[in-house]
Amino acid sequence: MRPFSRRPRRGFTTEERSDLPLREQLGQLTRLFGFLRPYRWWLAAAIFGVTVASALGLVFPLIMGGLVDTAIGEEATTESLDRIALLLFGVFFAQAVFNYLRAYALGVVGEGVVADLRRAVYERIVRLPVPFFDQRRTGEITSRLTSDASVIQTTVSTSVAQALSQGITLIGGVALMLVLSPQLSLAVLAFLPIAIIAAAFFGRRLNRISTVFQDEIASANAFAEESISSIRVVKWFTAEADAIHRYDKAIRRSYLVALRRARLRALFVPSVTFVAFGTLAVVLWVGGRQVLAGSMTAGELVSFLLYTLTVAGAIGTFTGLYSQLQEALGASRRIFELLGEPVEVHEPEEPRTPSQRDGSVRFESVNFNYVGRDIGVLHEIDLSIAPGEVVALVGPSGSGKSTITQLIARFYDPSDGRVLVDGVDVREQALGDLRAQMAAVPQEVQLFSGTISENLRLAKPDASDEELVEAATAANAHDFIVGFPDGYESLVGERGVKLSGGQRQRVAIARALLADPRILILDEATSSLDAEAEGLVQEALERLMVGRTTLVIAHRLSTVRAADRLVVISDGRIVEEGTHDELVAASGVYARLLSRQLVG
Repeated sequence: MRPFSRRPRRGFTTEERSDLPLREQLGQLTRLFGFLRPYRWWLAAAIFGVTVASALGLVFPLIMGGLVDTAIGEEATTESLDRIALLLFGVFFAQAVFNYLRAYALGVVGEGVVADLRRAVYERIVRLPVPFFDQRRTGEITSRLTSDASVIQTTVSTSVAQALSQGITLIGGVALMLVLSPQLSLAVLAFLPIAIIAAAFFGRRLNRISTVFQDEIASANAFAEESISSIRVVKWFTAEADAIHRYDKAIRRSYLVALRRARLRALFVPSVTFVAFGTLAVVLWVGGRQVLAGSMTAGELVSFLLYTLTVAGAIGTFTGLYSQLQEALGASRRIFELLGEPVEVHEPEEPRTPSQRDGSVRFESVNFNYVGRDIGVLHEIDLSIAPGEVVALVGPSGSGKSTITQLIARFYDPSDGRVLVDGVDVREQALGDLRAQMAAVPQEVQLFSGTISENLRLAKPDASDEELVEAATAANAHDFIVGFPDGYESLVGERGVKLSGGQRQRVAIARALLADPRILILDEATSSLDAEAEGLVQEALERLMVGRTTLVIAHRLSTVRAADRLVVISDGRIVEEGTHDELVAASGVYARLLSRQLVG
């Protein structure tokens, strides 16, 4: 758990990087709208609905102008008013039908695009290499799936429709205004550059602030997720007040950024509104004089006023859409950063398959240090493990024992030297094939919050119920599983919290049995159990280890004695090798560790 660490956090974005050149913005939009391809026919239906509905909306001011002229004309009759009213009713009904088509089609497009985007992001996340997760917090990563995806969803499902609708309305409205009165149209269009400049100015600043806001929210989410997932640690140390204080600080930072965004929007909207209503006042003044002069009818002035409001509304909507687009660009940039991360470590273009899968492991002059650390973790490691051999890695904490096991699974690559499995460098093997030969039973078992059967089938998705029972029986887990009301369909809770430590270990052993690995990694699975649970787990481990190459990160003397060979690691180097009795007789590092009960 790292909820109270004071070191600087590493995020995905910074305020300095929030501005994007136009070319990058267009590139991001192109990439984002690339997700529309599977829904292009629904998008076409939406565009058709938007086009017809917007065109019908442009008919309304003309009908209203005709209604006014009819109502005040000398030949006004109730029949003519009835016809115009029925025509208005028909236009509104048809517009409602096409608006429904637009809304539903864009709903299909928007929801589908965001679902595909979330799937793509999650797929990339689970395929990212382990070093990626060493440098980033889980909450920041999951924020890309939640808040950032929601911002994009709004843009795709709502903003696209509004942009199409308001574009048609703006172009059609201006054209009809020019037909009704060129003089008035020029007066209105004179204000258009002001609105465009304001939109560009405010939109760019809003983009920067919105990006910072999303980053602050991601940071707050990351801390909240860490503290909630480790709530027992928080409560053990009565750290609730400190956790609340730190989360409050994170939320306050996002709140202050949100206030900056609110101030900007509060200034922007009234400015655009003032320009719009100022334009309307000019239209009333000039148009009223034309009506009095007889060069324009009252109905035409009403139609022109309605078109002016329509065009002003379209411009106002476009400015809002621009700010939404800038927010979406910030969110999509963070998502595309994730999608652009290289998956796993480098896969060979032409993988080599060992001629024989016997479970042999060999380290040849291996050096290793973690990214961002200058101090080496492993130094000149030379180690050969024969098929079926049980080797215990012994040494003080931090000596590099766990790192050795992670190099075998190629979670990391060595800085120098080679790691060979079944006689072939792990970097030359396909990762899927390599890791299919391995299984691990860690000291801290990690179970998912589903059922026991789901956790077991993680190792073999197509395993039958009989295979589950067989593996659980061999792991001494079947009896306690069937003792639950729901048996193998019992929920284990988040991280297996509903199971005891010994029960979690036995489920993990059953999972490893289902995987049927050639190479087994054990991080001393009995070190934190009571005597009864330890006996059951140890018996299950002995069954699991039969015929398999096994590396044990040793913490207990009983495990050390059972190993074929002990390898003593100190400061990242192999300092001793041999059996328990041989190393005790040598009176070296192992003997000193043993005397202090510091094995592992």
